[in-house]
Amino acid sequence: MRICYFDCFSGISGDMVLGALLDCGVDPSSLQEELEKLGLPGWRLEVERANKKGFAATSVKVLVEEKQEERHYEEIVALIAGSCLGERAKERALATFGRLAEAEAKVHGIRVEDVHFHEVGAVDSIIDIVGSCVALELLGIDRCYGSPVPWPGGSIATAHGLLPVPAPATAALLVGWPVRPTPLEAELVTPTGAALLTALAVPALPPLLRPERVGYGAGQMNLPDRPNVLRAVIAQAEQVPAGDSVVVVEANVDD
Repeated sequence: MRICYFDCFSGISGDMVLGALLDCGVDPSSLQEELEKLGLPGWRLEVERANKKGFAATSVKVLVEEKQEERHYEEIVALIAGSCLGERAKERALATFGRLAEAEAKVHGIRVEDVHFHEVGAVDSIIDIVGSCVALELLGIDRCYGSPVPWPGGSIATAHGLLPVPAPATAALLVGWPVRPTPLEAELVTPTGAALLTALAVPALPPLLRPERVGYGAGQMNLPDRPNVLRAVIAQAEQVPAGDSVVVVEANVDD
């Protein structure tokens, strides 16, 4: 079984996931070609090499060439479901946006159907999420796993005003996922990163792996004590953590 392990020692965001998967060998031209099936106008990918505190990584930016409107959850679902993308990529992308919608609905006390996205409804975030799901399909990934994530402090300006870090939607998404407190005041985990991680991965690591590729995706920050990168490990798993199992014992009793 081919797996992808996200090592989130410096956080995770949508562009970091996409960059790490490109660094693992996804062809940017093939990715662009697949993403054009969404039918979204006015954007292009810019893929560059970056250096973060001595770590060579792949940086991905979605350059938007025209003004975009915010989108409601149902609009994004229709956009993805109605596209000609591969079924596995569509399934993963819809699961990710479903997680985001549930988190936003909980934070704002509204129905999932009424959720409209600000930051994550923009073209760049749609491309980050759908692109990551397409990249997993291009790499032939069967399952994803992830490490604990840092839980920093500070605040961030959003469409809803100044909010604590992690942002409320991010905090809601990370419920049940292992976290490590850090004194850094920076948004190390974004809503798109948390949604991708918690929708597509499980917080575990198979006990026996044969790593094939290691890639690094560059974030947009320059942190004081660590490289702002996400590490992705593509590997063959000899064994995978099992879920809950039930053993049924049947017998005939001769009395």
